[in-house]
Amino acid sequence: MNPKQKHNFIIMWISNMLVSGTTTMIMPFLSLYINTLGNFTEAYVQKWSGLIFGATFITAFLMSPIWGRIADRFGYKPILIINGIGLSVSIFFMGHVQNVEQFFFLRLAMGVVTGFIPTSLAFISSQTPKESAGKILGTLQMGSVTGSLFGPIVGGLLADSFGFKYTFYITSASIATATLLVITLVHEIRKKRKVNAVHYTQLEVLRGITKHRLLFNVMLITALIQIGNFSIQPLLSLYVSELTTTTAQLTFLSGLTFSATGLGNLLFARIWGRLGDHIGYEKVMLMLLLIAVVFMVPQAMVTALWQLVILRFLYGIAMGGLIPATTALIRREAPVVVQGEVMGYNTSFRFLGNIIGPVFGGIVSGIFGISSVFYVTGALFVIAWFTLHFARKKAVQHLEDILEQK
Repeated sequence: MNPKQKHNFIIMWISNMLVSGTTTMIMPFLSLYINTLGNFTEAYVQKWSGLIFGATFITAFLMSPIWGRIADRFGYKPILIINGIGLSVSIFFMGHVQNVEQFFFLRLAMGVVTGFIPTSLAFISSQTPKESAGKILGTLQMGSVTGSLFGPIVGGLLADSFGFKYTFYITSASIATATLLVITLVHEIRKKRKVNAVHYTQLEVLRGITKHRLLFNVMLITALIQIGNFSIQPLLSLYVSELTTTTAQLTFLSGLTFSATGLGNLLFARIWGRLGDHIGYEKVMLMLLLIAVVFMVPQAMVTALWQLVILRFLYGIAMGGLIPATTALIRREAPVVVQGEVMGYNTSFRFLGNIIGPVFGGIVSGIFGISSVFYVTGALFVIAWFTLHFARKKAVQHLEDILEQK
């Protein structure tokens, strides 16, 4: 990386830490915040926790390829600025909602501009040599993970001390600060397009992805991973409450449990990225999916909070390498001319998993109990492992060749 690229990398690392840290500040108490909006039953709160948690990702799922296509034409910096401002404004107004329906629709609107972290990954990836993409993206993810590590704990303390409303205000101000850093300090290095460069329609790009077995299957795996991750996240604070005898510091304990996953992620993200650069991203993903199963299923059988915290930490170790590996793999496979759009579709698959996960987890937990969600998540990771295992055994394809087939 040249000095300008390193400068951009440092600013985006800091911005990701601020955005990730402050957005995760509100995650541990979403279900608790819903309780303050009325006198609801536990089943009602569980259902709306899943719906509100997943609402943001419905519009994000639709918008991601559009933002990616715009980035291919106009650059990533404008998209980062739009997303940052939109996030800050929408979260500010969440502190003023009067009922569950307003909260839901505000989270739905927030999804239009919720791609700051994925866009930053695509931005840095576009400036990174292919042979070191895993290590660089793993290091960048450490910024967002550092934020998510401390965010839930800080958010829990703030909510316990000052209430939910002021936590939303602080979150909004922090994201505005990150956006200001991007506006003033990031200098995007645009790659010049060839005069006779081929332009592909959105339909041609989408058709090319579906015909590219490895790319398409990796995107499906991305969705499966997110379904597994997000099926339990909205319910984690309720699960923590079942394992504790006191409610005095429930928000803080929920934040601590969230952060355990982030710590494991933080410590190993760069290591997995570097390993992927050397032995191949597919091999690293296969290994991490198995590790995730081993540490996810036992979470259903814990009898004390400390057991859950340790297992969440070990599970986080596996999660630390999956996102950088998938992003680096797409960086390797996608031609520069459509790279932003292809990454946008991968982000859409991530958001699709984020949509399905909370609703799926809410339904499963409502019927069989929260602990059953851990078993189902383990099964999803096994399916993802087999999907990737068989996809990588097929003949090598090149997306550019597929796109040129009219």
